[in-house]
Amino acid sequence: MSSSFTTPSPSHRASLQTAFEDGKDEAFDPSPDIVMASAIDKTLEKDVEVASSQRDYTFVTFDKGTGEDPREWSSARKWFVTMAASFLCLAVALGSSIVTGDMEGPVEDLHTTQEIINLSVTCFVIGFGVGPLFFAPLSEVVGRTPMYCVSFFLYFIFTLPGPLAKNAATLIVSRQIAGIAASAPMCNVGGSIADVWSVEQRGIPMAVFSMTLFMGPCLGPMVGGWIGERAGWRWIYWVLFIFVGVCFAFSFFIPESLAHLLLRRKAEKLRKDTGDDTYVTEVELQRVPLSQTLKIALLRPLTMLVVEPVVIFMSIYLSFVYSLLYLLFFAFPIAFAEIRGFSAGLTGITFVSIMIGIGIALCLLPLQEKMYRKATVNGVHPEARLYLMMVGSILLPVALFIFAFTGAYAHVNFMGPCISGGVFGLAMILIYVSANSYIIDSYPHIAASALAAKTFMRSICGAMVPLFVNQMFHGLGFQYAGLLLALVSVAIIPIPFVFYKYGARIRAKSSYQM
Repeated sequence: MSSSFTTPSPSHRASLQTAFEDGKDEAFDPSPDIVMASAIDKTLEKDVEVASSQRDYTFVTFDKGTGEDPREWSSARKWFVTMAASFLCLAVALGSSIVTGDMEGPVEDLHTTQEIINLSVTCFVIGFGVGPLFFAPLSEVVGRTPMYCVSFFLYFIFTLPGPLAKNAATLIVSRQIAGIAASAPMCNVGGSIADVWSVEQRGIPMAVFSMTLFMGPCLGPMVGGWIGERAGWRWIYWVLFIFVGVCFAFSFFIPESLAHLLLRRKAEKLRKDTGDDTYVTEVELQRVPLSQTLKIALLRPLTMLVVEPVVIFMSIYLSFVYSLLYLLFFAFPIAFAEIRGFSAGLTGITFVSIMIGIGIALCLLPLQEKMYRKATVNGVHPEARLYLMMVGSILLPVALFIFAFTGAYAHVNFMGPCISGGVFGLAMILIYVSANSYIIDSYPHIAASALAAKTFMRSICGAMVPLFVNQMFHGLGFQYAGLLLALVSVAIIPIPFVFYKYGARIRAKSSYQM
């Protein structure tokens, strides 16, 4: 048989890129689609050329103007996908912190210790670091929507033991499984947004997603505080269970947006209707075995955490900042409830201060992109992503010093620690956005693995906070515990400045640079 292999056009190749590659222009975590990242590897392209020499193929592509391509969907449908996926992410973020609204109730009711109950937060957050290593590759095999449905079904089912728990073991184990299950939306929502929006259009949708990602944990204590105060701790879990159930039902209405999966379905239909098995998609010829993909997903991030300075130090910085967020879920109740006598509900309201800081930071993000474009007129310069991180690294100690010297004393107006919360929210986003973007730009071809390494370390560190935060603030004293955190933040200020000056030289020595 003569070979008349139909080579896909450059535009078709571009349409098959997933959120992994598009993530280079995103402010926050893109979906770590490691399968597609591997599938476009040059070695696999050689396999396609070999296959083409053996038989004729007709590549299936999206028909222009028909709406088959998710990038050609109407704005209304794109925004539905964006808001629906962000809504799921909100449910996950809320679930991580809503239980902090009443941490004393389970201790008394289940006859256990505070440290054991704090594991309900620890185990859930650990799932955020472990789950994506498996769920991100699987989403490229089965699609976005099935992963959302399965994830929220498990999240829904394993939230139920919470309000019914007769002992602490039931509560902790169910929270661990629920946390792993809930991690799927956290790592795939960015991918869904990248599926339907072009890079130029993605700024506002990603900002909407980012608001749910960072404000969700702050909403948890607000909601949980009032529920715990008025109805008891079990109703916190009941409300979460009902909310997750609604999200699970809603997940069935999210349209599939993964381009190469939609093309595969089209190719399968053509093969079935015509009986011609030469209709294929490029990805079908380039597919990587799932076992190989999982191996890469599990091993490469851990390797990078050991040998790559950019990943190591940026992960350390982001892990510290992320840990501070979860630390405040326990430190704010000490500052406002224990020291100032606020009720659980009013203590939850104080988290609005952090949300205000986050909102201000999100408004400043266009400034980051403007400075980056100006600095990269003559070529790519990843260190240009660090401008806002350098500002945030200075604001972070300011927030922590204010918190240490105002939160510890009842006679100091409550606005003192609230102001510190606002400055912290501002600094957190500035640091997080810049560091994330810098990691992506430093490893554009394996950004998924670099981000997975960061996410794993960040989640593990954040999960450890509930195990020592109360002992730390009560043992050292509120002021000295806060001062210790402030001094640590001062010690790591040089990190973005060092990488801004020497980053290019450090990256040049990396074995992962292409």
